[in-house]
Amino acid sequence: MRRFYCTALFAAVVALAGCSNVPSAATRTQHIADTATQQGWQAHLIEGEQFDLLAFLPPAQSPQPLLTIYIEGDGLAWKNRSEPSDNPTPINATALALALQHPGAVYLSRPCQSITGPLCEPALWTSGRFSEAVINASNQAIDSLKARYQADTLQLIGYSGGGAVAALVAARRDDVRQLVTVAGNLDHRRWTELHGVSALSQSLNPADVRQSLQSTSQYHLVGQNDTIVPPQLVQNFIAAFSPSAVVTLRIIDGFDHHCCWQQQWPALLMQIDRQKLSQ
Repeated sequence: MRRFYCTALFAAVVALAGCSNVPSAATRTQHIADTATQQGWQAHLIEGEQFDLLAFLPPAQSPQPLLTIYIEGDGLAWKNRSEPSDNPTPINATALALALQHPGAVYLSRPCQSITGPLCEPALWTSGRFSEAVINASNQAIDSLKARYQADTLQLIGYSGGGAVAALVAARRDDVRQLVTVAGNLDHRRWTELHGVSALSQSLNPADVRQSLQSTSQYHLVGQNDTIVPPQLVQNFIAAFSPSAVVTLRIIDGFDHHCCWQQQWPALLMQIDRQKLSQ
């Protein structure tokens, strides 16, 4: 069976060191917590029907009519070519790094990242990383955050696989004012074919719910040099929308899957907000 040597989000980080040198799940979890708390953000446990999800909230938690929620990428899915990771907590929580630069935003992890539970098993971060159970848990957590902040509408921002989660959640809601993806995997069927890896057989596919996103304002960013989620995949996803859809695609020179989103995020946010404010 074909597999990634490491998860796509992780491969570039450990290409020189090898997967055997991955920090422990406890170390990864502590690093994420330290990154957030050093800026005054607080951990918040969202209890769900099947999975508890970890969120991080900024110090000021006043009501927000428009709430921005960042959704994390896939994290560490594989130990090696044939062995799934026993914990998907990311080594580098890119979505968190972006959220920390966005005043008033909140951060949402994926099921089983930083939190374990009886239903946490490898299928949830490998073939079923976008399964109905995962999307339902994320959707319920977003409901909880929306109620906490007394929000009317949402801006969902997803990094990499978190872009797929954001799109799948947005497709079943009517309160998403803007969907933003950063290096988003928006058609995992074409993605696995491109890389010659196992199909995500237990996952829902954003490309299959495009009709439900037709009226949702969208802003998709991808790096020109991204070999993990190449620009063509995002272009193909966008091409199927009708001309009336409000969809923006930015292919950014010099960026790849990891560089340089965190460094350039404040400037990119200003451009994203121009579309949001125009709606």
